[in-house]
Amino acid sequence: MTEQTAAAPPQPVDKRRLLVLALLFVVYTFNFIDRQIMGILNVPIQQELGASDAEMGLLGGLSFALFYTGLGIPIAWLADRSNRTWIMTAALTLWSGFTALCGIAQNYTQLFLARMGVGVGEAGGVAPAYSLISDYFPPRERARALAVYSFGIPIGSAAGVGLGGVIAQTFDWRVAFITVGLAGILIAPIFRLCVREPERGRYDAKAQPGAPAKAGLLQSIGVVTKKPSFWLLSFGASCSSIMGYGSFYWIPTFLQRSYGFDVLQAGYYYAAILLIGGVLGVWLGGMLGDKLGAKRRAMFALVPAGAWMLALPCYALGLLSPSPLIAFFLFLAPTALGLVWLGPVIAAVQHLAPASMRTTASASFLFINNLIGIGLGTYLLGLLSDALSAQYGEESLRYSILAGSGFYLVAALLYLVAARSLHRDWVD
Repeated sequence: MTEQTAAAPPQPVDKRRLLVLALLFVVYTFNFIDRQIMGILNVPIQQELGASDAEMGLLGGLSFALFYTGLGIPIAWLADRSNRTWIMTAALTLWSGFTALCGIAQNYTQLFLARMGVGVGEAGGVAPAYSLISDYFPPRERARALAVYSFGIPIGSAAGVGLGGVIAQTFDWRVAFITVGLAGILIAPIFRLCVREPERGRYDAKAQPGAPAKAGLLQSIGVVTKKPSFWLLSFGASCSSIMGYGSFYWIPTFLQRSYGFDVLQAGYYYAAILLIGGVLGVWLGGMLGDKLGAKRRAMFALVPAGAWMLALPCYALGLLSPSPLIAFFLFLAPTALGLVWLGPVIAAVQHLAPASMRTTASASFLFINNLIGIGLGTYLLGLLSDALSAQYGEESLRYSILAGSGFYLVAALLYLVAARSLHRDWVD
């Protein structure tokens, strides 16, 4: 017998929803431009500030993750009870402003504090968007809609790496921060004018026992934290994000150290990998999630598990390749496979709680994923690189990233277990 998601009640066609999805994608793209631009600017910043790899890892990860994860849940709870579009507008303005401030930092401490400010702003940028998409698209289309939204990750990362490299090479790293920060501020009022607040739960079954219109924070958190699949999905995604965020941050530096690229060459090279591989992977995940998950909910976990297991050997071959040309094609596959999880898993998390609690449920998932993935990923790979430098010198990052790819195996194993409980924890 197959598992079917409850049929959505008939609703009038909302012709604005594609525009809304496009604008949410644009905001998410700026989210990742500001988040990932540090990767391509790492070498010139490190040379000016004289920081170690471990210190730069903290700058790229923990400085951002501290407030990004800590504030995400209370902001999401507020979004479950108030206007989500206003919250996202304020968040975009705040994180873009702090990104611009990174460009005037005069030392490591000031840059660390400015990156913390970026995390404060971005805390209100993602979970409300997940909830908005769930209210603009019915369940049968959500994985694909969330995948389109998630294109902001590879495209934003590619733009951050590519544009950051061009601006840094032409001017300097400070101008790169200021330019992308001011651009985000200009987008904020356009977003607010064009995105309307939809009815909550408009495409979902109306009978949701025990689901108050406005749930308390602890009540909302309690609903999802009682479910085994929530913890398995969250910690599995966290393990993959250690490698995902770590590699996004450190591979541009690896290219400069191991292949002798300059900032501009590294920016073009890695931006192309992120753009091609990332977009393909995100769309593949969304398509498979909607198609296979409609028949068997376990596929929302099994599809990512299979992708991570395939990504592991591909990363190893790419990292050990002596030729940057061969490595380019080898890196495309794991970059795609490493992002397959986004559509299926984000869609699954939306169904672990009633509509009135979805933003808080998403933020709880993001809290675990980002605290571990962002907070530890860049730091652990940088710390390991420092530890291996005595043995491998400039090649230490090659083996540090290679060791980090082992987290994909742990993620896959956790999702194989999650597949067994997902149907039981599902909320239609």
